[in-house]
Formats: sequence, structure tokens, C-alpha cells
Amino acid sequence: MFFERVYDETLAQASYVIGCQSGGVAAVIDPKRDIDTYLEIAEKNQLKITKVLETHIHADFLCGSRELAHATGAEIFVSDEGDEDWKYDFSSTKLKDGNTINLGNLSIEALHTPGHTPEHLSYKLIDHPATDAPIMLFTGDDLFLGDVGRPDLLEQAAGIQGTQEEGAKALFQSLSVFTSMPDYVQVWPGHGSGSACGKALGAVPSSTIGYEKIRNWALQLLDHEKKFTQELLEDQPEPPTYFAKMKQLNKEQRPVLSEIPEIKHLNQTEWNTLKAEGKMIVDTRKVIKYREKHLKTTINIPNNKSLSTWMGWFADYDDVIALVATEDEIKEIARKLMRIGLDHNLSYITPDELLKWEKENLSNYKVIEKSEVKKLMKDEDVQVIDVRGASEYKENHIDGAKNIFVGNLEENIDQIPTHKQLIIHCQTGARAAIAHSILQKNGIQNSFNYAGGMDDWLED
Repeated sequence: MFFERVYDETLAQASYVIGCQSGGVAAVIDPKRDIDTYLEIAEKNQLKITKVLETHIHADFLCGSRELAHATGAEIFVSDEGDEDWKYDFSSTKLKDGNTINLGNLSIEALHTPGHTPEHLSYKLIDHPATDAPIMLFTGDDLFLGDVGRPDLLEQAAGIQGTQEEGAKALFQSLSVFTSMPDYVQVWPGHGSGSACGKALGAVPSSTIGYEKIRNWALQLLDHEKKFTQELLEDQPEPPTYFAKMKQLNKEQRPVLSEIPEIKHLNQTEWNTLKAEGKMIVDTRKVIKYREKHLKTTINIPNNKSLSTWMGWFADYDDVIALVATEDEIKEIARKLMRIGLDHNLSYITPDELLKWEKENLSNYKVIEKSEVKKLMKDEDVQVIDVRGASEYKENHIDGAKNIFVGNLEENIDQIPTHKQLIIHCQTGARAAIAHSILQKNGIQNSFNYAGGMDDWLED
């Protein structure tokens, strides 16, 4: 048997390649959209990808099943469980609970485990030459390491009201499917630490049923449904706005990409036109570089592990978007953005071009230290804006701070007391930098960035 985990750190998303080496065939579970990774794995290990499986209709990334099937001729398998509103609308083989997929000497059994979503499937793997008992369990977004999937996304992100309590009840019942398996069965989840699909995901790649029975909070409450539901729904992180778009695109027919899209390099005339039209401009340079010289009409979303998530928060999928990025980084950025369906209407200029073409229009800002924050806060005309999530603010915050999550900041600009001197902060400085650029873009200039954030504030 062949097995390899493929992990996308930018979305904390795991996919899996499973192969029968004697038969020379492989299956991929929940592939990302840039499929060259899987093609290289298959070629290196002399395997042919013949099957592609999805655990559910994903909200946080655009699944690459159709791209992979288009490139390899593989058969796509998806869930046929759940209500009619969440049936897949593209050509695929539909699975019910208990259906089995044969892969050479391996078999993969579909298990209907609703909760995170109504149609959610987990997959039980059996390596028949070794044993007829299960050896691996691919739990998608239902059972994580140390946590379980959130059932509120259909309501919070997709706007389907009244579904989170139903999802919590279904998830509570689904957990017994997992705990009924032998303790040695390996657990391979769809996400790791950093994903917005849960609130306390573990950072290690895998676990076992037995270990999760010991350490996973949810599996300690299987006799207490009310307490389980309360704990599950409380303090979940804010779901990115692009999740609703991903639900739609993962469910419906859509164009298939055959390669990493090329982002157009603008000339100066095209740049000036785009800028004059007020199109969205995202500067992907590191915060310190942006801080030194930038256009006030831009948003600073640095090209790091969080780029695609924050782009999903702020980008309009139907609008033209210009990036400021180096030529060396632009293909990497294109790869990250295609994973959330941002694969069109993109263009860019380089930082050198920005500094040359906009030399007379560039601004800068400075960060302030804790001592200055404390001094400023003695003035009643100063307002601290905490742009962390609601659960972080609930845990601890600066007295008098107003909480507006950075992802919702632009739509809540009217809540900003512009007649006061503003101090923006988050936990470590990264989100505050984004927030500061959003305020500037919206014409609010009277803000200081307290880059140290709560980590610095809580230090002695």
C-alpha cells in the first residue's frame, strides 16, 4: 500500500493520496486545485490516479476534483446523502452510507457522518492483504485532532438559517461512528491548526481513535449532548466571507483550470486607468516595506501563509483586482489564489514600478509603543480599536477598547469614531497592519498602529 499526505499550509488543508502498488492505481481524497502536486506523486511512484473522492461540499477552498479528473480521466466520487439543497450538481458518482470503492487490493468504505455539513462523508480504508479490519479513517471536517468540525458554517457563512443546532445534533450522533472503531485506527483529518473550520485544532498531522478518546474534548461529552452543543457552538471564529462563494462553486458546474493561471503584468497606462477607476489594489509586500512607502488607496495583505484567507475576506470575486508583487512571487501568489477560486481579473505591478510611477503620491506611517498607548489613553478623545475576533476580545482586552473584527471592518466603517484619535491593535500586529491600511483606504487618517498588540500589552 502507498500513502502520502499533502498539506497546504496556506489554508491548513490536508489531502491524501492512497495507492495500491500491486495494481498501480491510486485515489486522492479532497485534492487542492493546483493538481501538479498529485500528478508528480503518482508519476514518481508509478501509479495511475483512477479515483478522486470528496468528503463534503467544502467552504474554505475550491476542491480540485474536477481538475484532477480532467487531467487523468479519474472517476469522481461524492456524497449523495443530506437534503436536496446540498446535492452536487456536476457529473460524478454518488455515494451512500456503506458504499464501497475498490482500489486494487484496497477498499474504501463511505460513512455518512453529518454534522459539519448534512452530506458529509468520512472514508474507512482497509488494506486487504494485511487485514479485513479498518486501518485508516479519513474524517474530513467532522473529527479533527483535539477538536471537531463546526456545524455553524451553513448558517454563518452560507446564510441558511436554523441549521447550526441541527448540525450540532447530527455531529453528536456521528461521533459514535468514530468511537465504535478499534482504538488503533489512524485518524487523518481534513484540516490542521490554523483552519477556520474549527476552533482548537491540533497541530500534529495524525492521531488514533484511542488517543482522541483520551484527548479530544468532544469525545469526553458523548453522554452530555446539551453541554456538547453549548461548547461546540460557543466562541467559534468568524467565518471568512468567501466561504459562501466556495460552497456555491464546489457544488455547481464551473470552469476547469488546466494549469496555474498567469497574472497579467500591467504597463503604466493600464495601471493608471485601473487606479483611476477605483479598482481594488492589494499590496502584498511585507508590513515594514509597506509602512515605509505605500499608496493610501491600497490594502496591505502580505504574501505569507494567510494571503489567500485574507484575500477571500476582502476581494470581490467579480471585480478587477491589481496586486503589488515581485515577479519572483507572482506565480506563487497565483497558485495560492486559485485555491480559493480567484483565478481571473487579476493583474499586477512590481514594487519597483510602484515606487517609480507613484513617487510623488507615496505615504508612510509609524507604529507606536505600549508606553505611548498608555499615555494617549489618558485623553478621552482617544479610542482603542481591537480588530481581533470576538472570542479573543472576550478572553482579554484593553479597558475601553472597541471590538471590530478586521474581516468585518470595511463594512462597519460607520462604527469608527472618526472624531477621535484612533489606536488600532490585534494580538501580534499582523491584523492591525491590514486594518490600518483599510482605514487609510477609506479616508480615515487619524489612526496609530499599536503593532505590539495584546501579546505586548500583557507582558510585565
